[in-house]
Amino acid sequence: MTALQGTRVLDFSRVLAGPLCTMLLGDLGAEVVKVEQPGAGDDTRHWGPPFVAGDAAYFLSLNRNKRSVALDLATLEGRSAALALAREADVVVENFRPGLMHAFGLDHETLAATNPGLVYCSITSFGDDPAGTRPGYDIVVQALSGLLSITGPRGGDPAKVGVALLDVVTGLYATIGIQAALGARATTGRGQQVSVSLFDASVAALVNQAANFLLGGVVPGPMGTEHPNIVPYQAFHAADRPFILAAGNDRFFIRTCEVLGRPELAADPDFATNAARVEHRGGLIPILEEAFRARPAAEWLAALDAAAVPCAPIRTMDEVFASPEGRATVEEVADPLRGVLRLVANPLRMSATPPGIRLPPPRLGEHTDEVLGRLGPGEAG
Repeated sequence: MTALQGTRVLDFSRVLAGPLCTMLLGDLGAEVVKVEQPGAGDDTRHWGPPFVAGDAAYFLSLNRNKRSVALDLATLEGRSAALALAREADVVVENFRPGLMHAFGLDHETLAATNPGLVYCSITSFGDDPAGTRPGYDIVVQALSGLLSITGPRGGDPAKVGVALLDVVTGLYATIGIQAALGARATTGRGQQVSVSLFDASVAALVNQAANFLLGGVVPGPMGTEHPNIVPYQAFHAADRPFILAAGNDRFFIRTCEVLGRPELAADPDFATNAARVEHRGGLIPILEEAFRARPAAEWLAALDAAAVPCAPIRTMDEVFASPEGRATVEEVADPLRGVLRLVANPLRMSATPPGIRLPPPRLGEHTDEVLGRLGPGEAG
């Protein structure tokens, strides 16, 4: 038994936010049909290297537990088949530019007329932008949402977050909205339209930084690994490599000072409370930096761990997956063409209806005949 067993999802999305959303629904047991353009498919199939059997690792990371159907929506035959699939769907997910699904006759209003229980999720760049011309790539929205202005070293150029994090956040919001709508349908018997924009989700993801401005009038800037509201909570350089110290309260700071052999720092009025440390970080951080450079990172981490102070090495990706906790996140999936794929498993842990990987990422159009063959006579176009 899976949480979304029997739920049919028709996925018109591509790239990251939409495919992440539908993959998560698939992990939870939904039957996901991914509609792709014949001959080309999802853009991310080509976003490599690295490639595995012709598909980029990028694509493989976002499209397990789906069946691929190749349909050309610019043709009457393709649109007819898509419409027939939508009549049987519980959920439709799309991230085309505004107005295009209406032009295809696959918009919410049209589909809900014959399928009133349908949950229809649109993922957009900027909400109901009528022109649909504003670019919606993650790095563009990192710039427009303000995230880029607070990311990077002090006094340096802005730095892009190393993964398309805003697409990920948007995909998670979409997943939550769809499940909430399915829950409401269980009571009302009717579906609804769910919409989330990359820009809106990105601003929401700024949480405390947005609140610092809205409630405190503070316009933040880049601070490297430093935290605007907590000190010390950042990277420090040891004798050999940097590491993270996260002394998130006064108790942890006192213990840090004890590890350093500088207990008097915790008693200094300029450093005794977090608010004081934030105000006087310019005096405190150089003292800590000088002290930490005296010994290798492993020694500091061992001492801080022993004092129960939150800290961590800054791992590279190979170090992540060599660690016990990193290895535990990997699930091996048998693929008849590509061999065994090592993918990051769904992180949810559910006692009664656990998620899981049932299908490897599909080849382009792999399931077209199978899926369209389920439709009634004439419905497949």
